Amino acid sequence: MSHNATLANTLFEDVDFTSLTWLERQWMAWYLYIGNPVLATGLMTFLIHEIVYFGRCIPWIIIDAIPYFRRWKLQPAKIPSLHEQWQCTKLVLFSHFTVELPVIWFFHPVAEALGMRTHHVPLPSFSEWLPQVAMFFVFEDMFHYFAHQALHYGPLYKYIHKIHHKYSAPFGLAAEYAHPAEVAILGTGTIGGPLIYCAVTRDFHLFSMYIWMTLRLFQAIDAHSGYGTYPAVLIVRQGRTKLIDIADFPWSLQHWVPFWSGAEHHDFHHMAFTNNFSTSFRWWDRIFGTDDKYRAYRARVKAAKVASKTERDTMERKLMAEVEAEGIRAKAEVLRGTEKRKEKVQ
Repeated sequence: MSHNATLANTLFEDVDFTSLTWLERQWMAWYLYIGNPVLATGLMTFLIHEIVYFGRCIPWIIIDAIPYFRRWKLQPAKIPSLHEQWQCTKLVLFSHFTVELPVIWFFHPVAEALGMRTHHVPLPSFSEWLPQVAMFFVFEDMFHYFAHQALHYGPLYKYIHKIHHKYSAPFGLAAEYAHPAEVAILGTGTIGGPLIYCAVTRDFHLFSMYIWMTLRLFQAIDAHSGYGTYPAVLIVRQGRTKLIDIADFPWSLQHWVPFWSGAEHHDFHHMAFTNNFSTSFRWWDRIFGTDDKYRAYRARVKAAKVASKTERDTMERKLMAEVEAEGIRAKAEVLRGTEKRKEKVQ
């Protein structure tokens, strides 16, 4: 009996192959081809992560290179150069290979020990994985909010989180541009939800994990894309008023999910530094009041009355400059506080 036949009998015993879908047959074929479940899972997980991450970044890189799309750029004066994107990519790849790859490699045995199905077919249905992914989004958003706030504390900011704040106007590739320690800390929220769910229910499939991982990467990259919807302003011209958007990106998920954070919410965090710590949703920032400057900014824009697009652009640049200046002062204050504590210890 061949090795593949023996492995098939071991891994897929009692499986009715005729009832499998095309995708399920490919899933089974992958595990048989690699021949080692741990290796097959680790390799597939890392490949999916890299393909999804950089695959999702490519459209934003192209959009940044086309002037037509500047009308939807939240900070249109700040377009990342190719050099900046390459420097960013190098650190991202470093983190992927030094932090994420080892975690991915050990995820299979840990998750299996907690009851996760990996090579098993059939794959979970839409009705099975959808509520799981929804719960993971809620859990990750909560974890990220509090962990992200902690990373703005003096020493943690200075030695870890400061790297991610290099860009006051983020772009897609910068989603995972961070210190390896930050990648590990915030990544805990991404894998923590599935692991807890798996430990409690003993009923979770790796396929559901891949769907969650893909959607989470899309969310993170899109939140850092720099393209989104800013609040409307009132244009007054010849006695008539018209409400228009500063930037109304047609593909913003905010159009359908009002409490979705999106690029506009997180872009402000990179400008203002002290607001908008959540990832996917807005409710934690609203509950704890860490969106006060953001909401004040939106109110100022909405209340403004301008006579032309030129005035609108001038007003927008002025308000953004004020917000960014406040953010720079806030960063400096955090760093000064760290130095003072260091001096006291010495």
